[in-house]
Amino acid sequence: MIRLNLSHRTTYRYARPVSLGPHRMMLRPRERHDLKLTSYSLDVSADAVIAWAQDVFGNSIATVHFSRNTDHLVIDSRSELQLEAAPWPVFDVDFSAISYPFRYSDAEWTDLGALSAPQYADPAGRLRAWARRFIKSNPTDTLSLLKDISGGISSWINYQSRDDEGTQTPLETLDRGWGSCRDFAVLLVEAVRALGFGARIVSGYLYNPDRDFVGSYGVGSTHAWAEIYLPGAGWITFDPTNRSVGSFNLIPVGVGRDIRQVMPVAGSFHGMTDAFMDMRVEVLIVAN
Repeated sequence: MIRLNLSHRTTYRYARPVSLGPHRMMLRPRERHDLKLTSYSLDVSADAVIAWAQDVFGNSIATVHFSRNTDHLVIDSRSELQLEAAPWPVFDVDFSAISYPFRYSDAEWTDLGALSAPQYADPAGRLRAWARRFIKSNPTDTLSLLKDISGGISSWINYQSRDDEGTQTPLETLDRGWGSCRDFAVLLVEAVRALGFGARIVSGYLYNPDRDFVGSYGVGSTHAWAEIYLPGAGWITFDPTNRSVGSFNLIPVGVGRDIRQVMPVAGSFHGMTDAFMDMRVEVLIVAN
């Protein structure tokens, strides 16, 4: 078990006071059987009212309403947690799904719903054809297939950090041959959906104490990865950026059907078009 202190600070600066619209914040880590959140706090620099709710995926959402104009906004999210995920997990996949292709039960199909449907247009079937290259036989081992697709992404695509907003489509990532962790995650989710799997996007933090994982400049950083559903085992974590399986170094915050549903902070301001100066994100994860 690892005890961690996590600090995530987001700072916005404006050239002159602006009126802030409501902000949607997804910053509270998700608890699970191998991750326990022992304390959490969310503070904002401006006068504001914070309302908490859970979205359709069970993510904790803070909606913040501001009462006065300001020339800066600082959002401080602090967590204390216990991480007990195994570095080499064994997945108890149901016998019916050990080999691919397999069929989800009718109830699973119903519950997975849109999580098994591709979200990006692929009229020529290029992405499905790319994903099928990893199928070595018929039938083939399901877990090996998923590991090959996830690991194959970093073989085909070069990692490149991007500070600009937005995410590339899967076909853009394949065509350009480079992408960030969120582009890798979207490509993996869409590729396995094209083969009939249920999958979802996850955003959160990468704990990187030895600084040997891709996607982090220090001990910790924001990160994006994927979870794929297999009967018996449930949601299995795949990080295509680092070719890893399992969540021993990952702290989830939000899960969703689409990457746009798991943005850490989303909001608006009203003011002159040149009022916005810059945004800075600082993440610190310390073991205690």
